[in-house]
Amino acid sequence: MEKEAVTLKTPPVVSGALPGIGHLLEFSRNRPGIVMRGQKEHGNIFTVKLGPQNVAVLLGPEFHKTFFMETDKKLNIGTTYEFLRATFGEVFFIAGHDEYLRQRPFITQAFRREKMAHYLAVMQLEAQKWLDTLDDEGEFEVVEVMSRLAQEIAAHALMGPRFQEEIGPEFWALYADLGKALDPILPPNLPLPKFWRRDRAKVKMAAMLEPILEERRENPTAYNDFLQDFVNARYNDTDQPLEDEVLLNLMLGLMFAGHETTAGQAAWNVILLLQHPEYLAVVREEIDRLAPRGKALDGRGLHALSHMNYAVTETERLRPSADMLMRDVDEALDLGGYHIPAGWKVQVAGEIAHRMSEVFTEPDFYDPLRFAPGREEDKSDRFSLIGFGGGGHKCLGMNFANNEIAIISTLLLQQFDLELVTTRPAVQRGTGANRPAPTIIRYRRR
Repeated sequence: MEKEAVTLKTPPVVSGALPGIGHLLEFSRNRPGIVMRGQKEHGNIFTVKLGPQNVAVLLGPEFHKTFFMETDKKLNIGTTYEFLRATFGEVFFIAGHDEYLRQRPFITQAFRREKMAHYLAVMQLEAQKWLDTLDDEGEFEVVEVMSRLAQEIAAHALMGPRFQEEIGPEFWALYADLGKALDPILPPNLPLPKFWRRDRAKVKMAAMLEPILEERRENPTAYNDFLQDFVNARYNDTDQPLEDEVLLNLMLGLMFAGHETTAGQAAWNVILLLQHPEYLAVVREEIDRLAPRGKALDGRGLHALSHMNYAVTETERLRPSADMLMRDVDEALDLGGYHIPAGWKVQVAGEIAHRMSEVFTEPDFYDPLRFAPGREEDKSDRFSLIGFGGGGHKCLGMNFANNEIAIISTLLLQQFDLELVTTRPAVQRGTGANRPAPTIIRYRRR
């Protein structure tokens, strides 16, 4: 006798859904709150309703694996981020799958290990330029400072020092119009002023880059930065150079990834260290011993600062820049005893998943040594820590970002004693990357 097919139910809905709009208002105000409530009510798979759209939330390494490994198969990353495509075009993960595969080789090439020595030097140069502007004592607002510094590093590493000197300020002013137009809710081509400004800014930025691209093509060996790598690159399948539009979109996308996300985590890294003076003392001793003032940090020297690197990873765990990642369900999934139909969305929430006690010991506590030899809690599962994504779309700039955060923090602590004036800054959430609310730090030169 044949067994009857078991019909699986869809994941249970979190409480508090309102008629017509579901959890949309609460989700826009307090994403982590609704995810924590869903986990408490239903476990590690549940449904949030964003208006008529059903979103299955998946928490924990087992479900993260499905989320990342089914991307470009049953799950679609490109259609989810249509609002990013309107700003940055068909590049990176927001391009179609085939186009992403065409672009990936030269993006990977730009981040190769032998290029990192140059980027480390750029990071130190720009960080020291900022430190040299500080008085012997005073105060600064760390979020604004880290945003500006990450901007300077991104521009120098991506476009070279002349770019920042000659057209950087005007370019960044236009770039701000792109950021203000990022809107995951509204259709990206509505006739609204912010979208008009976005489109005008892109036209002006393209005009500014055109003579730079011409000069770069005429002097293919004169520069050592991302832009020159991309200008010199050829598609593997056609041996043709990259089109100007693709070059522009690549640079805009890298600038967004290279300063929006890094700035917030760089600020949090300093804040968390200052909030935990016992661990800060360990980090300071290591810096004074291995990276004294005047000693350049190469890759080996930076790697030796193990306690700083553990701190950077703990910042990723506790304060990921992207608290959620989302995909469209193109083909139905059966997962964890539930059925997730085509047409739904699925979401992972690193900020909550990184605090699961079955994955991390005492997860609400700041403990960078959880990543030290003998513990290495991040190695228990390759999908336990997802601050930079996972699978084939894991952020290619992860090492660049982590090195930048470590270098800025190291040079700052090497040369100054610091004190938090704003002792308990909140998380500031927006359409871009999460970051701390404005936070004042008092400094005194050592």
